[in-house]
Amino acid sequence: MSQQQRIFFWSITAALGGFLFGFDTAVISGVEQSLQTLWGLNAWEHGLTVSIALIGTVLGSMLGGIPAEKLGRKKTLFWIAVLYLVASVGSALATNWGIFLVFRFLGGLGVGASSVAAPMYITEISPAKSRGRLVGLFQFNVVLGILIAYLSNYLLQGVSDDSWRWMLGVQAFPSLLFLIAVLNIPESPRWLLLVKGQVAEARTVLNMIDPDTAEDTLLALQQHADQQHTAARLFSSQYSTPVMLAVLFAVFNQVSGINAIIYYAPRIFEMTGLGKSSALLSSAGIGLVNLIFTMISMNLIDRFGRRTLMKIGSVGLIVTLALVARAFYVEDFSGLTVPFLLFGYIAFFGFSQGAVIWVFISEIFPNEVRSSGQALGSFTHWLMAAIITFTFPYLAEHIGGGNTFLFFTIMMVLQLLFVIRLMPETKGTSLENIERTFVVH
Repeated sequence: MSQQQRIFFWSITAALGGFLFGFDTAVISGVEQSLQTLWGLNAWEHGLTVSIALIGTVLGSMLGGIPAEKLGRKKTLFWIAVLYLVASVGSALATNWGIFLVFRFLGGLGVGASSVAAPMYITEISPAKSRGRLVGLFQFNVVLGILIAYLSNYLLQGVSDDSWRWMLGVQAFPSLLFLIAVLNIPESPRWLLLVKGQVAEARTVLNMIDPDTAEDTLLALQQHADQQHTAARLFSSQYSTPVMLAVLFAVFNQVSGINAIIYYAPRIFEMTGLGKSSALLSSAGIGLVNLIFTMISMNLIDRFGRRTLMKIGSVGLIVTLALVARAFYVEDFSGLTVPFLLFGYIAFFGFSQGAVIWVFISEIFPNEVRSSGQALGSFTHWLMAAIITFTFPYLAEHIGGGNTFLFFTIMMVLQLLFVIRLMPETKGTSLENIERTFVVH
């Protein structure tokens, strides 16, 4: 196996956590109405059923940096795989609402922890010149998981009286694959050296990554380790810039409305007059568009940079969201206007925020606080996701679709200003050099 193939295999293995993250996130959209009927859930209980995994995700992302630091990136990914497997089987076999909530919560813990550990692992084993594309594999797998969940829901509808059990249980197969594959990847060399002090083991992995730069990277890491006299604190003033960038980036990711649209896609399409089956198929269309434009973005992110993609995407999001808001205001639901506008919205999201977020957040923190910094970015992202997902049905019902989508539009105008004024470029720069730019010593 060549050097490039080896790194790609390690990256795609870690990125399988992203596939399961995407699948777990989107699969609920096909079963939420069946569960509401099955267990006679009121509006509050229904909202909790859809968002319980997100609550687990918030907790998983907040705590995910701890095992990543204590146990290592590899062992953390292994236990995440175990969580996914248990959660998928348990939620599919649930005999009542309470048991279902417990297993969906466990799945959420896996999603949250994987959004910390997987991008961090890929960042730490990637050469600078291809880091954007390799970390982008995580997001590619997220959207692939979303697409497969939508298609799986569409194909499994009506397969039995308990179709929802099949829709949720099928996730056990990729979970098992992830669990086995993780056993065949090495530990992160940066964790081996900086946390465990294992120089020889770190050198071995760095030589497997790139023998030409291995000794230089090792030297830079050793110098870095020598400077670490005290435990680094994420919220000290020297890290204020990366903290601010990560938090704002994660907030903007969610106030675009992306998770509301992914979770409630069939319901949004039904609101505009599509039948149930057509709504499920249109949701699969959203997943496909997301996948295509994330792939395009992955191939451009190291060439044109993170900022360029974010500028183009922000403008596109503003236009498409504004037109969806207008459609709701004037009740222009004829034909496929709203579905096509939402496809356009997803395309611009996948091209920009979708592909860039995990790359950017995993790059901007220095080695000694990367796990806690990644956890902060993921926690902010998922906290906002839980808030938006929980409140979306209420907002759509009480203030109307037009006002809801107008809010998302205004937020994307603010995101564009953030990109132009505050967001730095990180393409093609080593992690240690990025640190020199952002951190006040």
